[in-house]
Amino acid sequence: MERAIAHLDLDTFFVSCERVKNSSLYGIPVIIGGGDRGVVASCSYETRFYGVRSAMPIKMALKLCPEAKVIKGDMDLYSKMSHEVTEVIQEKVPLLEKASIDEFYLDLSGMDKFFGCYKWSTEIAESVTKNTGLPISFALSKNKTVSKIGTGEAKPIGRLEIQDQNVKNFLNPLSIKKIPMVGNVTFQLLSRIGVRTIQSLSEMPVDVLQKLIGKNGIELWKKANGLDENPVIPYSERKSISSEHTFTEDSIDITAIKGLIAGMVEQLTFKLREEKWLTSTVVLKVRYANFDTETKQCKISYTSADHTLLKYALELFDKLYTRRMRIRLVGLKFTGLVHGNHQMDLFEDTEELINLYQSLDKIRSRFGKYSVGRASGYSYQNQ
Repeated sequence: MERAIAHLDLDTFFVSCERVKNSSLYGIPVIIGGGDRGVVASCSYETRFYGVRSAMPIKMALKLCPEAKVIKGDMDLYSKMSHEVTEVIQEKVPLLEKASIDEFYLDLSGMDKFFGCYKWSTEIAESVTKNTGLPISFALSKNKTVSKIGTGEAKPIGRLEIQDQNVKNFLNPLSIKKIPMVGNVTFQLLSRIGVRTIQSLSEMPVDVLQKLIGKNGIELWKKANGLDENPVIPYSERKSISSEHTFTEDSIDITAIKGLIAGMVEQLTFKLREEKWLTSTVVLKVRYANFDTETKQCKISYTSADHTLLKYALELFDKLYTRRMRIRLVGLKFTGLVHGNHQMDLFEDTEELINLYQSLDKIRSRFGKYSVGRASGYSYQNQ
């Protein structure tokens, strides 16, 4: 049976959510982001005409497009609307993967016998817009890589089917930047040897490519040739990431315990960002010396930022710890995970803070997860 994988992507998702809430924003240039020192989290197509792009400093964006309306952003709204879209799609498809807050993969293999995969995808997209007011694009092809690239070419509000026999003709003239795993460093490296199109990349000897860029060379060569066997992973809200610590001696040192929680947050958020997860629920557990165990949790806007999650974790601890009894164990869990590219809270963080987190993550990736961190979390790193 031939695979049929659809990739759905909500167009300028944050901007579209704001437009659903406030119709006066339709047709005008809109930027979603923080204040003067913040960065662009999302921008409308009207601003992109002037060169505005995501992650660009707000000041630079306004120089390019002075008439743009800047909105701080509302992750509670975006999370809510993302869940609404998910529910609409889940009702209609047998296998759904939520790849990020605004991206979905659907495995429609075999549906062509009953309805037609392209027609099915079209009706799903129309249902999303009808029920939520949000514009959405999709592409349908034989695997996740080709479908995702296709959606990028179809936007905005586009629909595209790339049949098996047309995959190479579709991919060949495109820039290698269109391949999801090609970042700026890889693009610059390949450009220096004259490899700028997917066709030229696909024609490289795979062993040469592997020597040039390392272990990802084979995977990149496969994607350039339209090959991708990665399955659509069923969406589940129950995925989580957690850490627990049992004290060698029961403790009532609140300062040290909060430092321990800070260390847990740092290590878990590093893992979130490393694996490209965002969390929407924080759960804190405390076990007292008499083995009584209590937990509290709170729902939050999707994030993977240390300082945001630390604030919620400490607030939960203050609400939870009421007995003034020695503590035997502390546990922290992040649940309601979804894959996401918005790794920082782009509505609150400055460009400097985002750069700081990225630098810390690079150090941890190279020298180990305990190589750098807050002083308050040092006790956790040495337990």
